[in-house]
Amino acid sequence: NFLIGSFEILALLVIVACSIFLVRRNVVKIKRFWSKEMTPWPRTDANLILIFEILLMGAFLSMNATDSLSAHYHVTFSNPVSHYFKVFFNGMETETLVFIERFCWWFHIIGVLIFMNYVLISKHLHIFFAFPSTFYANLNPLGQFNNLESVTKEVKLMMDQNADPFGDAPESSEPPQSFGAKDVTDLNWVQLLNSYSCTECGRCTSNCPANQTGKLLSPRKILMDTRDRITEFSNNKRKNIEDNKSLLGDYITSEELWACTSCNACTDACPIELDPLSIIVDMRRYLVMEQSAAPTELNMMFTNVENNGAPWQFPAADRLNWKDE
Repeated sequence: NFLIGSFEILALLVIVACSIFLVRRNVVKIKRFWSKEMTPWPRTDANLILIFEILLMGAFLSMNATDSLSAHYHVTFSNPVSHYFKVFFNGMETETLVFIERFCWWFHIIGVLIFMNYVLISKHLHIFFAFPSTFYANLNPLGQFNNLESVTKEVKLMMDQNADPFGDAPESSEPPQSFGAKDVTDLNWVQLLNSYSCTECGRCTSNCPANQTGKLLSPRKILMDTRDRITEFSNNKRKNIEDNKSLLGDYITSEELWACTSCNACTDACPIELDPLSIIVDMRRYLVMEQSAAPTELNMMFTNVENNGAPWQFPAADRLNWKDE
């Protein structure tokens, strides 16, 4: 009685919640559910999940209601919710009630098995991946970036006037294959896990100041594109197809990456601590350190740092001239 009663209460809550979410998406049409990256398939995927859950819970409650009315199995149980469903089946013959009960039973069982398989190819996969993604979330203060170890070593050698760049360098250390990330194979496993944990709720994008001002950047799209590229890459790898594509360029443009202000509004807004900014930063590192494709303003700053030791266009000798004015 306790189990059946609690299941029925949960089933009712699922129906109510999913109905509200359907209204929010398709009637109220909340803006973040209708952004550019929310093409017909992501919207359909979300609606299918909600409708599927309503049908499964409705079948469960209908099964219990017809079962208690027919008394065919001579089993009594607590039905705090399905009791009110009896109004739809009052006056039916016992054979009809038994047929409806059996139909709903099979519909619910087969539906659950189908839904479990559908979850693996839908955004609803986050019900499994959200937990490990949250567990392995970046707990450092927002705005604290990680430095590449190989670059840090080079800078320390360069700044140390007494260091021998050849003798002080570790013999076993090898230069990395590349800096930053061009494709999904360059991302770490937490970033890949994040892309599959995204619920596509759009809170990151709706809080992004770059997106609010009309720029191309959408943190949600960054995660969605990463997930789509992983799927494409793995399918081609399995078929031994060389697609000559990459995440950078074919999915995410440099304009999107440089629109990011690194403000961390997206990571702060995510309800499960996903970090689209880390993917953006790694791809920008590739653009700067591998392709020298930084915007003109940044290249000017790099040149000033190299020549003047500061980001400003003044030589070190003139740095204190302001105090004489």
